[in-house]
Amino acid sequence: MKPILPLFIMIDAMGWEILRDDPFGKNFAPTRKKLESVFGYSSTCVPSILSGRWPDEHRNWCYFVYDPKNSPFRTLRWMRWLPKAVTGRRIFRRYLTKFVKVQLKFRGYFDLYNIPFKFIHLFDFTEKKSPLQPKGMNRGPNIFDFLVENQIPYFVTDTTKSEEQNRDDIIAAIETERVDFVFQYWAGLDGLLHMVGNLSPEVPAKLRVYEQWIEQLLAAAKNHYAEVHLYIFSDHGMANCDELVDLKAKIDALPVQMEKDYAVVYDSTMARFWFFNDNARRLIHEALGKVPEGRIMPDDELHRYRALFDDRQFGETIFLMREGVLIVPSHMGERPIRAMHGYHPTDPQSYATLCTNQPVIPDDVTHIPHICRLMEKTALLAKTKNSAAK
Repeated sequence: MKPILPLFIMIDAMGWEILRDDPFGKNFAPTRKKLESVFGYSSTCVPSILSGRWPDEHRNWCYFVYDPKNSPFRTLRWMRWLPKAVTGRRIFRRYLTKFVKVQLKFRGYFDLYNIPFKFIHLFDFTEKKSPLQPKGMNRGPNIFDFLVENQIPYFVTDTTKSEEQNRDDIIAAIETERVDFVFQYWAGLDGLLHMVGNLSPEVPAKLRVYEQWIEQLLAAAKNHYAEVHLYIFSDHGMANCDELVDLKAKIDALPVQMEKDYAVVYDSTMARFWFFNDNARRLIHEALGKVPEGRIMPDDELHRYRALFDDRQFGETIFLMREGVLIVPSHMGERPIRAMHGYHPTDPQSYATLCTNQPVIPDDVTHIPHICRLMEKTALLAKTKNSAAK
């Protein structure tokens, strides 16, 4: 039996407001803390957790950026001639995404979403590597680089497998006693919340399932490790979407043209603009000022939340919707979904959760990037004690 196993489990979208009044984990992880997330989607939050750094440092922010010179999608532009009844179907996009990912040798999360084929040649995709692997960040190291550098054997989720398969793989790895660190990433709750919202009875039912799985992991771990340092955490919460705004229609009505005068990515909760002349900037800013459901994020606020990029790679103007408002249609989808994240970090449903079986969560762990400190510290502790016990 080995002395210590650090067991870090990330449950995507298990926000503080979702968990606050739920009994989740009180038997095995009773110590809880509310954490502030970062400004962005999971494409930002997960790399921030894994690296311990902020978006302006690791530069994993939003997926699509205006960059026609480096766009890998130019060969897809001919699909603009296909009927929208075909190209607009989610199943068509899903299979095309799988094909393109293999062809481009992307290793991270990838989805073509609803980017129009007419304009797809204007954009690059920023997550070509997997943040769940060593050297997987756009800039700088992550926890897996740290583990490799310090020769700490570890288990990490394989995102090509189901949650159940990864659960079973962890148990198998634990039973060999060959790992001194475990990082598990379960994304099923996020997908469920998008479909049913955060008030559905399906949400606590899913949490009960996760509880059972964690109890199985702990039972296996306690047979092979004297201590299990358990940390369960999320990247953000999820807000119900009760208002829809067709922002694209408002911009399309202006006397400026996409590609000629400006470029834009309509994410689910924000729109990101690049301008090619002052007239386009002026007209679009005036139009955005008449949309009460959102606001232009000023540079000083973006800087405060570490999402201001000097080269404006991710957009010159960031227009953010207020919590609960969804951009429909967007480049993420044609149809509404029940709930979404990616709002302001201080909106109620944006806050993340940290639970542990340790008696105290350090006072300086206040934001999700700080979770990486816990991972590094606990991994080194496990290495020292497990090595000494050999």
